[in-house]
Amino acid sequence: MSRNIRKPLVNKLDKLMYENIVEKELNYPKSVQEKKYQFAKAMLSCTLRNIDKGYFSKNVANKIVNSLVAGAFLGEKNSLHVREQFRKKYGESPPGFLVLSPTQKCNLNCEGCYAACRADTTETLPYDIVEKIVDEAYHSFGNRFMTISGGEPFLYRNKGKTLFDIWKKYPDMFFLVYTNGTFITNENAKKLSELGNVTPAISVEGFKAETDERRGKGIHDNILKAFENLRQHGVPFGISVTATNKNVDILLEDEFYDFYFEQQGATYMWKFQLMPIGRARQAKEIMVTPRQRVELYHKWKYLLEKKQYLIADFWNSGVLSDGCIAYGRDGGYLYIDWNGNIMPCVFVPYYVDNIKDLLKQGKSIRHALFSQFFKNGRNWQNKYGLKNSKHPHNWLMPCSIRDHYKHFREKIITSEVKSENEEAGIAINSEEYSEVLENFDKELDKLTKGIWKTEYLQPQKVLTEKKQGIA
Repeated sequence: MSRNIRKPLVNKLDKLMYENIVEKELNYPKSVQEKKYQFAKAMLSCTLRNIDKGYFSKNVANKIVNSLVAGAFLGEKNSLHVREQFRKKYGESPPGFLVLSPTQKCNLNCEGCYAACRADTTETLPYDIVEKIVDEAYHSFGNRFMTISGGEPFLYRNKGKTLFDIWKKYPDMFFLVYTNGTFITNENAKKLSELGNVTPAISVEGFKAETDERRGKGIHDNILKAFENLRQHGVPFGISVTATNKNVDILLEDEFYDFYFEQQGATYMWKFQLMPIGRARQAKEIMVTPRQRVELYHKWKYLLEKKQYLIADFWNSGVLSDGCIAYGRDGGYLYIDWNGNIMPCVFVPYYVDNIKDLLKQGKSIRHALFSQFFKNGRNWQNKYGLKNSKHPHNWLMPCSIRDHYKHFREKIITSEVKSENEEAGIAINSEEYSEVLENFDKELDKLTKGIWKTEYLQPQKVLTEKKQGIA
């Protein structure tokens, strides 16, 4: 379709998105909905730009429309039916998707890795367990989207099977895969293109110097080659970046984003602020400061509004998801690691249930959703704003563990909870660790509560007063 023909159609779609996301949605502050609209507009803009450049193959484009948009975003008929049946039976909706890390194996040894992965870790889920997890997500939760993390997913192998076998078995699911990019060879890029239902999010730390410093010499060159392979075969890809006080200055400059979006052809970017768990517990000194986090928030707003780059910043983009998305909430997710431990979130390394144990008892993932630990988390989410969306608390501090550590430690975690690893166990019992995070949260609250009130709540108040003839 030529741009001249497409332009009026895109304008019409843009108007329709604004009407449905902003004007017709009265249960949220208008400014919250405007951010969601800007995110949707950026998604459309980045997708069309890379389609024009030839970075989307026809097969991938079709799978995105049929699996991701129709299946995951809008909800195809069977998926909606499954979710409704779950809701009727259990009184709550199932999670919107799962995050699965099937192996802890990784060929890199990155400083501050949240998962404490390295080359000599061998923990891997059996393939039949992986298959059962995806099967339950598909048939019992109605999921049509799944995130794969790690470890390095492309290193997963069990009983002669790899994740390519999973992706092939579920052609109407769409998979987002976090990877270091070193295994995206020309051959693997071709296989991904033929599948059409996988998008890699490749981790960088900045440019060459920053990436090689944290990930290893020569890794950035490997990543650029992976980009080239993906572009050649029409596989859309994104960027994953961890924000620390070592690279925050780069992340506050346009040059970084222009390089990956405009020059390299990224379609999206997920930005994670370093969470001091795993090996990062020893790296509290490289966390971004509360003030730097606020600077990153303003940068995210600018990039979304002015550049129309598809970027989500964890945790500055809490308005997009109505706050915390952990604990298996409706529209949210839960996390299963390489040992089968079922956790609320990738950044909450604590669990009650293990999928291997549950399966032996004739149970399944859904039983983990109703542990007191998970229910405590969802209760907090509901009170914080999910069930009071017209007047939510500060969604610039959406994370239950990162932004409200004292409450997490005292009110959400339970006595039956176990730690994913030794580091997590030390952290939850450390008064020093607790003091660091609690002080961070107090300062962040001081810096963001005025922004939240001014940018999100007061505009809604003015709008309401105008409708009532007060203003």
